[in-house]
Amino acid sequence: MAEFLQVHPVNPEPRVVKQAVEILLKGGVIVYPTDSTYALGCHIGDKSALERIRRIRQLDTRHNFTLVCSDLSSLASYAKVHNSAYRILKAYTPGPYTFILKATAEVPRRLMHPKRKTIGLRVPENQIAQSLLTMLGEPIMSTSLILPDEEERLVDPYEMRLKIGKLVDLIIDGGACGLEPTTMIDLVEGVPEVMRVGKGDPEPFQ
Repeated sequence: MAEFLQVHPVNPEPRVVKQAVEILLKGGVIVYPTDSTYALGCHIGDKSALERIRRIRQLDTRHNFTLVCSDLSSLASYAKVHNSAYRILKAYTPGPYTFILKATAEVPRRLMHPKRKTIGLRVPENQIAQSLLTMLGEPIMSTSLILPDEEERLVDPYEMRLKIGKLVDLIIDGGACGLEPTTMIDLVEGVPEVMRVGKGDPEPFQ
């Protein structure tokens, strides 16, 4: 059964954040809050943890995984960014947006879209997520927590414990998150294209 840790949403306790990071580094799968929905996350280099997330979500190989980054400098290590795309990223991060960009060689091939060689990247405006990223020192490989055959994302950590407590290693209870996913913007060509409308305002990209 997963560990269950309650974390202050504004001032996350360092000892609890450290515990979560240690689980990530040992190959664990965690549930953690973001500025949109709760997410499933694992270490970027851990193949077996990624496969566990695929099984939980029943994802195929075409799924665009997301690297959740602490800031723009971290993001730039994993994506090829045009000058025009950089201006957009600077204006709209942190925030509830996922940007699809061409991946660099730093990204494991198993995380990329198999044909387009793209990766989703985002910088969340959530103190718990930011504390995890800062202490970890690298991105977290993530995807929204929505179970197969369900239309809505899980928002109650206690319900998560009942439904997937045996499938993950840690559930971080950081309070309420929303039901809306991030707004997804394709920036591969440098010109924004809205791929999914979510919590972030799509108006500036249309």
